[in-house]
Amino acid sequence: MNVIDGLIDFSQTQLVANGNSKMDNISYDDLDGLNARFKDSQPHEILEWGYRQFGNEMVMGTGFGPSGVLLIHTLVTHQIPVTVFYLDTHLLFNETYKLRDDLEERFGLNIKRVNASLTLEDQSEQFGDELWKSDPDKCCYLRKVLPLKNYLSDKKAWVTGIRRSQSDTRKQTEIFEWDPLNEVVKINPLANWNRDDVWDYIERYDLPYNPLHDHGYPTIGCIPCTQPIDNHQEDERNGRWKNREKTECGIHLSAQYYKNVKS
Repeated sequence: MNVIDGLIDFSQTQLVANGNSKMDNISYDDLDGLNARFKDSQPHEILEWGYRQFGNEMVMGTGFGPSGVLLIHTLVTHQIPVTVFYLDTHLLFNETYKLRDDLEERFGLNIKRVNASLTLEDQSEQFGDELWKSDPDKCCYLRKVLPLKNYLSDKKAWVTGIRRSQSDTRKQTEIFEWDPLNEVVKINPLANWNRDDVWDYIERYDLPYNPLHDHGYPTIGCIPCTQPIDNHQEDERNGRWKNREKTECGIHLSAQYYKNVKS
């Protein structure tokens, strides 16, 4: 790892996924070093380093959950000028859009909308009505995975609010990961935070949050695939894709799937 003024010179290293596909000028050793260096760091320290390293080619995605609200507040408070975006499936709750508007007004932001190329009407014509029922994986791919990949095609780093404590599928999350699907460095500043940590922060700074959280929704996504639950101590991802084995839309699977594949 070549380090210049605390930053990494990625030009001398290459990461190879699946043994043969050159993904970017970064190695797993670089990522391991970053994770060791920042394992006890505060989110703003991670974000500040990320912006110094990647500049305007680092963006933050949010679904407007409490973790995302926390990170938006951190960016604004520490004056880190990172673009914030969200994936608009056109199936989000009205409360989610209202929270977006509240955050934009409170923090003076213009949160970028990233849309699917297919309208819901076009999707119905091509794949049948209510694709989220017949093939939820395909629906998520069309409305979230593919739009994200297109948006990140000219970016180098993607900041997310995912945490290890959220579910079994996320328990191996690292602060710094390589995302081979989108070919970006994935930065998860809250990887080692838990639910109580996040909500304590929200309350301490009196930050807005989606009111559906007060009505049994631990996690909030698209209307057809999100339900309230009775037991708030269950997996934080419960309530999504009820009665299915599916627990992720797909945008957060690739880094974990490939994270142990080294050249």
